[in-house]
Amino acid sequence: MKQAALALAVVLVAAAGLAPVQAQAPYFAGKTIEIFVPFGAGGGTDIETRFLAPFFERHIAGNPKVLVINRPGGGSILGANFYAANAKPDALQILATSGSTVIPYILGVPQVQYDFKKWKLVKVNGVGAVVYVNPATGIRRPEDVLKPAQPLVYGGIGAANLDLAMLLAFELLGMNVRSVMGFEGRGPARLAFERGETNIDYQTTPAYLSQVAPLVQERKAVPLFTFGFTNDKGQLVRDPAAPTLPTIYEFYQQVHKRKPDGQLRWKALQGLLNPAFTFQKALWVPQGTPPEALNALWDAVDKMNADPEFKEKSKNVLEGYTLFRGDKMEGAVIKSLRVTLDVQKFIKELLRTKYNVDI
Repeated sequence: MKQAALALAVVLVAAAGLAPVQAQAPYFAGKTIEIFVPFGAGGGTDIETRFLAPFFERHIAGNPKVLVINRPGGGSILGANFYAANAKPDALQILATSGSTVIPYILGVPQVQYDFKKWKLVKVNGVGAVVYVNPATGIRRPEDVLKPAQPLVYGGIGAANLDLAMLLAFELLGMNVRSVMGFEGRGPARLAFERGETNIDYQTTPAYLSQVAPLVQERKAVPLFTFGFTNDKGQLVRDPAAPTLPTIYEFYQQVHKRKPDGQLRWKALQGLLNPAFTFQKALWVPQGTPPEALNALWDAVDKMNADPEFKEKSKNVLEGYTLFRGDKMEGAVIKSLRVTLDVQKFIKELLRTKYNVDI
């Protein structure tokens, strides 16, 4: 009898010890996640992040509340610097980045105080970009870009961020364009185009398809080319979101009747295509974030990709680009953040002599 009672007591104690583990709440239960977007409202990064937020709420274990907070300034450098200085390794603050955050880092811009190697990647996806002009420029065919009916004016965030891809495209094509910098995001730059203050612009595909495609239908904008997309074989192919438009590589051939291969201008632009577009939209948390938090975020990406509603609605935002788990792509993304010394030298000299940016 005593032995039976002792055995029962052991079982009860063991069960009691296990109960807290079995009943442990998910890491994010009852918590709020803030996603910082270091750009103004209305641009591609803002549009995509606000689209993803409710799906993260649905699919992160524990169903936390997810808020999107805009912290524009310095072409995203100020917001990224703030995040680097203040974010705790608890995954309750996440940073959204784009090519405008990455390119200053690649170039070693002195104002950059963040280091991607000190962060963990939550997710990454590609995004395309479409370049378009005002019909008043008279540009209808590729060769018209060399002799527009009116001077070309472009509005950008800053020469040493994602606008650099456009500036290199102008250099490669031999276009004469006056570039006005200082906009807080691609959204404000697009509005300047709509007001007639600029007449050549680009938008990443989420913003292009939702905001600019209607202008094309109304004949208020003429699309020219995309920057293309790098496939799994490393080949530059047509953008899946705009497959009828030529890539910058094809467009160059249409303008100049030859390939751009061998030119340092093309090598420089080509070196930026992966970090600027193929791996453009990313979410990050600090190193030291608990494994249970990281796993919950990565698992949420898988669940989102399998969600029928997400699949359907993302067609209008992600436009065929895959949402990748950060743990699967972090190595490739970090590797893309390096360019060769000759490219870096060429870009810095171009920025110094033509855009008064000394790095």
